Amino acid sequence: MIKEYRKTATIKAEQFDGSDEMINKYHIEVDKAYECPFRLETQDGWLGVNIHDWIVAGIDGKHWPIADDVFKKTYEEVED
Repeated sequence: MIKEYRKTATIKAEQFDGSDEMINKYHIEVDKAYECPFRLETQDGWLGVNIHDWIVAGIDGKHWPIADDVFKKTYEEVED
């Protein structure tokens, strides 16, 4: 039987802007020969990341990209 579950952990996320600063910070590989020239190494291998996607850090410190539209439907900012 399928049940519903709610996410309970908060995450840290930063919207990717293609800047050299972010490329260096997240060790993003850049290769203009690919359709998606930016790639982020994740625990599941290299994944494409586009400008305006979100780079998310999970509770284990691992990073992965989430498309902007999916991120906005899934997460809301936590107020201080």
